[in-house]
Amino acid sequence: MALLSSSSLPLPLSTFHSLNSASLSSNCGLYFTFFSSRTQFSASATSRRPISSSSLCTPETPKIDKSLLAIDESFYEDELWAASCLRVRCFYEFRPNSYGIQDHKRYLAEREFEALKERVAGKRAGFRRVSCLNATLPSSHISSLSDDLCTECKFSFNGEDRSVIGTLDLNQCSSLPDEIAGTKPEGNGADLTRAYLSNVCVAKELQRNGLGYALIEKSKIIARDWGISDLYVHVAVENEPAKKLYMKSGFVYETDEPARQARFLDRPRRILLWTAL
Repeated sequence: MALLSSSSLPLPLSTFHSLNSASLSSNCGLYFTFFSSRTQFSASATSRRPISSSSLCTPETPKIDKSLLAIDESFYEDELWAASCLRVRCFYEFRPNSYGIQDHKRYLAEREFEALKERVAGKRAGFRRVSCLNATLPSSHISSLSDDLCTECKFSFNGEDRSVIGTLDLNQCSSLPDEIAGTKPEGNGADLTRAYLSNVCVAKELQRNGLGYALIEKSKIIARDWGISDLYVHVAVENEPAKKLYMKSGFVYETDEPARQARFLDRPRRILLWTAL
């Protein structure tokens, strides 16, 4: 999938109906922060789902064949595009049958895609290195679950159609834009050995298959290869399922986002979690 910065002009706000922002208690999703540099739309035009990491509530989740699952870094544009589409699908909620919604989804995906390419290519100031990790399955394996997921998040690899079903970014940097910064390690060179997870999401149809946990564990392996000693993630304060997921992965509480900062940025307040690698 992807990240935001695009030459595309915003579509008129009147094109879109209002979107329902789902509460963490009623949504099932692995969501996280940092769909960055996005043009701000009014609440009546589009809403991003609450920034969080996991709301594991989907009943009777279909089980996947994990022998077909691949989790790895993405370097090819078609896979980054598929990841961008999944992020839009997870991070936004659209009213069904609203006029122009497909155009709006594509606009958001294009912005995410262009920004993600820029970061992965090392062209975004403030980031030493960024990797997009994707969990993918053969499209044929999930076609019975969701035609929409197969169509929107599909790419080709070695002649096989696969779909991105989970994704995250691993960011080597001292801090993320508009986020509280970690404190470890102390002193000079924090941008060399500190990293953050962002844009964590899993397709709602396939949650409760351990995909979020698997993505996080894979990101730790890559971070260690980069020489990272301290890994961070931001989570919405009230998102208990997300906190449980990260604590299961070895993260512990470090600090809170000041309430005034959350109010200024008009978003749920976050906590910062840390783990040593």
